[in-house]
Amino acid sequence: MNYFAHARPFIDQPYFMAGTGVPDWLTVVDRRVRLRAKHAEALRHDTRPWVAQVAGGVLQHLRDDARFHETRAFAETSLALTVRARDVLPAETGLRPAFLGHLLTELLLDAALIAENPAQLAAYYRVLESVDPARVEAAVNCVAAEPTERLALLIGHFCRERILWNYLEDDKLMVRLNQVMRRVKLAPLPDGFAAILPAARILVESRKIELLEGIPVQANN
Repeated sequence: MNYFAHARPFIDQPYFMAGTGVPDWLTVVDRRVRLRAKHAEALRHDTRPWVAQVAGGVLQHLRDDARFHETRAFAETSLALTVRARDVLPAETGLRPAFLGHLLTELLLDAALIAENPAQLAAYYRVLESVDPARVEAAVNCVAAEPTERLALLIGHFCRERILWNYLEDDKLMVRLNQVMRRVKLAPLPDGFAAILPAARILVESRKIELLEGIPVQANN
């Protein structure tokens, strides 16, 4: 799952909602930082409400991903998109097509949810801007074994860039996909890769309910 799919049930809980984004933010800005469910669980009732809420959001993200990646819908959709990626990446049978199948499933699920309710994404960004990034970083440093000094800056950048809106348009999505490729040190995608995106969107939209099976629709903390 990606940012919006994790966050949307918790828009009325700003720091919990921000916590659901923490594992993904750290993969962008500080991959050495490792979050463990047992550490987050230990802080779920911290006397500092913002620490407890961020920890709860982190824990929710980890639980959501565990369920999501075990669904039949995820396995089938990511495999189908892996095959489609391989079809437009000649002679590639290794890491990049499989990585793209996984990544597209998650990003296009966000896109489908945003298209269904764009006002909810606007609310997501308004709520995220109400959160103090320094507090989120401090809470994460209570959870993580290794501290981060980069997360607060990344949250501010994330709010300004509004990248989730880009998932709705194929050309902008291509830019974001290539940013991910650079970050994980894989070759950039050719322009022709965009040709698979319209059909990929339809596929993910058709599996949306199955992909979200077992994922909360509202807070359960």
